[in-house]
Amino acid sequence: MSPVTEQVGWLAEIDRAINAAFAPITEVFSTIVFFPITIGEISFPAVVAWLIAAGVIVTIYLGFIQFRGLGVSFDVVRGKFSAKDDPGEVPHFQALTSALSGTVGLGNIAGVGAAMALGGPGATFWMICAGLLGMATKFAECTLGVKYRQVHEDGTVSGGPFRYLPVAFAKFGRIPAKILTGIFAVAILFFGAAGGNMFQANQTFAQVQNVTGGADGFLGSAGAALIFGIVLAIMVGLVIIGGMKSIGATTSRLVPAMGVVYVIACLTVILVNFNQVPGAIGQIIDGAFSPEGMAGGVLGVMIVGFQRAAFSNEAGLGSAPIAHSAVKTRRPVSEGFVALFEPLVDTVVICTMTALAIIIAGAPSLQAGIDQVQAGEGAPDGVILTSDAFATVIPWFPIILAIAVVLFAFSTLITWFYYGLKAWEFLFGRSRTSDNIFRGLYLFFTVAGTVLTFSEVIAFSDAALFLCAFVNLLGVYMLLPVIKKEMKEYLADRRSGKLHKLGVEPEDRRSARRRG
Repeated sequence: MSPVTEQVGWLAEIDRAINAAFAPITEVFSTIVFFPITIGEISFPAVVAWLIAAGVIVTIYLGFIQFRGLGVSFDVVRGKFSAKDDPGEVPHFQALTSALSGTVGLGNIAGVGAAMALGGPGATFWMICAGLLGMATKFAECTLGVKYRQVHEDGTVSGGPFRYLPVAFAKFGRIPAKILTGIFAVAILFFGAAGGNMFQANQTFAQVQNVTGGADGFLGSAGAALIFGIVLAIMVGLVIIGGMKSIGATTSRLVPAMGVVYVIACLTVILVNFNQVPGAIGQIIDGAFSPEGMAGGVLGVMIVGFQRAAFSNEAGLGSAPIAHSAVKTRRPVSEGFVALFEPLVDTVVICTMTALAIIIAGAPSLQAGIDQVQAGEGAPDGVILTSDAFATVIPWFPIILAIAVVLFAFSTLITWFYYGLKAWEFLFGRSRTSDNIFRGLYLFFTVAGTVLTFSEVIAFSDAALFLCAFVNLLGVYMLLPVIKKEMKEYLADRRSGKLHKLGVEPEDRRSARRRG
């Protein structure tokens, strides 16, 4: 069901006018970005193949770092090699939670629900594969995001693709490098200000409306979506005024707390129906290789899995390096190891748990969503599918999920503001006036997201986000030797104990030495 219900009055006219204006833009944009590759009778977006290839190539080139580097990742996240005087804005843990707040959230809740409707249980298998490959891609791009960052006189940081892409493309010439980086900046700006922003606002309203009586409740009245969007925008505005330190402090509290609540709920559904887990895993595997009734067969389900996983964890798309570049560190690759955790937590763990809960619950809305897709009526509200699944075991949980959705969406909204702001600064320069103009535009799209239909929002979001992948991954490919060199040196220094000798020893160890 669209969050835009049958309404009357001038507020409803605004709702319908926004939808009417947005639909043709989404159609044209999606057609360009998702240019199809046709094999036999099957067509799939070239950008999905581009993402899969990148994950495989980076994994092999870096020696399967996502598996052998997890121990290092854990040490870095807990601050084993950190010092208070390291350059940057936020510690490793806050950089991780800030980036996770842009990925863990509605992509895991609504995105997995949509994947189940679009590709069936088998999409989960390919989402897991995409997550494992994405760990290597995220390692590579976040290392670059820190290595080529700029630390300003006031201590703030500008990093990410806006800094490493010009270096990567320099061999093409100064103007081509600027054009390619500019294309990336425009794409990330579109997604930050419109796509990801509106998706979060849209699905937040959908879930809150669902638990307050649906279209017949008080949020089904005329203009409710618009008013809800204004309130949400005001709340976001109060946080984004404070910059990255305010964002990091907020997300470092919200993301772990709501993540724990959501994981406990998933485990409750799974454990209550533990005898059904083997059957659910069987459906995932069977659906991945022999899907029944799904458009495009195995290839179609694979595409859905990789597409929804990329939307959830954003590996290879260039967004996360923007947040990670603000980290306090002297060794860029250290944040690459931190970034390994993102796809692991986001896709391999949380998305899989969500999928298992949905499959085990077998709520009627899942089959209704599949029927809706097969009838060509567009994707259903994914958050509703997930909510209904939890309600089969915990009848009151949709209310808790509504709170979790609001907080997840809130943390994602403020993180994507930061991403969009860095793109805006790259395109238009840094100034108080310019930044405030972007703040106003961003909050406008937050409001607009609550009144647009889900299918239009998700189509625009996908198109804007995947456009980033074309440019970002090309730059990552060209700088892979730099990443490998940084990685080898860091691992060698860790083995020899040299990291401590460089003055980046654990804070607790330094304090103990002073006391002694």
